[in-house]
Amino acid sequence: MPGEPARSGGGIFEPIVTSDDLLAATDDRAWVRAMLDVEAALARVEARHGVIPGEAAAAIGAGCDTAPVDLDELGRAARAGGNPVIPLVAILRRALPPSARDWVHWGATSQDVLDTAAMLIVARSLPLIDADLTQLAAGCAGLAERHRSTPMAGRTLLQHALPITFGQKAAGWLVAALDARAALRNVVPRLAVQLGGAAGTLAALGDAGPEVLRSLALDLGLAEPVLPWHTDRTRVAEVASALGLVAGTGAKIAFDVALMMQTEIAEVQEPAAPGRGGSSTLPHKRNPVGAAAVGAAERHATSLVGLLLAGMVQEHERAVGAWQAEWEALGSLLRVAGGIAARVAETVVGLEVSTDAMARNLRQSGGLLLSERVVIALSPAVGREKALAAVRRAGERRSTSGRSFADELLEEPAVRDHLGPAEVARLLDPLGYLGSAERFVDRALAAYRSA
Repeated sequence: MPGEPARSGGGIFEPIVTSDDLLAATDDRAWVRAMLDVEAALARVEARHGVIPGEAAAAIGAGCDTAPVDLDELGRAARAGGNPVIPLVAILRRALPPSARDWVHWGATSQDVLDTAAMLIVARSLPLIDADLTQLAAGCAGLAERHRSTPMAGRTLLQHALPITFGQKAAGWLVAALDARAALRNVVPRLAVQLGGAAGTLAALGDAGPEVLRSLALDLGLAEPVLPWHTDRTRVAEVASALGLVAGTGAKIAFDVALMMQTEIAEVQEPAAPGRGGSSTLPHKRNPVGAAAVGAAERHATSLVGLLLAGMVQEHERAVGAWQAEWEALGSLLRVAGGIAARVAETVVGLEVSTDAMARNLRQSGGLLLSERVVIALSPAVGREKALAAVRRAGERRSTSGRSFADELLEEPAVRDHLGPAEVARLLDPLGYLGSAERFVDRALAAYRSA
């Protein structure tokens, strides 16, 4: 159509929330390639066990590399049978010599091919996500180490709470990233081949069924299941849960960054690049576009995880709808969760940190966020309740009087009688009340180095 823009992989929206590598690893071509890989491997191992002729297996393997597949036509043809394997097998058969056609897909059912293809898609996508999580962990570790002792305001319920270090915050990101990566790696041994035939018995393969199953797993580099898992969707749920952890972990980090980018805080900025973060109308703005993309992707991921977990409830030996709902959801979840890992890794590695802004914000309350320390110091002399009341009154007056928190504290008899000006000044020094923040950073870095 004249004037119509050329189509590109992923369309105009999906590339915003994922990476080109994951788009390629999970797109329609990748699914077709995975299904054909399963068909070729099935023919190879069946020939090896004497189930089909070796010449037929060779022809099928060659046909899987050359069969002409039109993706749009395949999708429309899938309507009749309810899945794309049926028309794909028909295309493959037409591309083969007559002597090989009847041996295609021997003893298998459509779900065997689609489930195994799904496991291949996951297995081929996870290294991409793992690499981004590794980069994310390295970026967090670098921030934790560089800012081990950089003081800043810790915030609870969006308000100043106690002094922490930026290294401690980054260490928290680091440990979460390591946990998400570990969860993802734990599912790899669970990616199993699927081969059960029409009702999970492999009756069409005679006595060779279990041996063909084992050989197919070895050929494709997948695990061998104890038995076919057509309506046992535990593996899919495990993959979904691990990807949900990746998405949630990345989104938490991105949201922290977005909050710290607010004009009034300005403690960090996402990496700068030409055109990045710009506004179509406000030239002064530097928007947290990375965090926005991650937030959008995480919302998709959460719904997809729920959909895949709901799919665990399936009827008898074959599902009516729950299995079919997994196909697009699984690919989409790989894309958005992996896209989150990639985007957050980029953000953390290139994060611009303003220690001056952190120091300024820490001083903003005039020492109010050290109120707990004053209460603890005063309690042995006057009791906790009296100390708490005195410090609270001083803080309330400070918000309207314009005087320093130290001066208001010394107006309280309970404070003045037991703590002098020098002691109050010492207690309000944020560097003296960082607790074990730096030691926790060291523990996180040790966990990172040993992971």
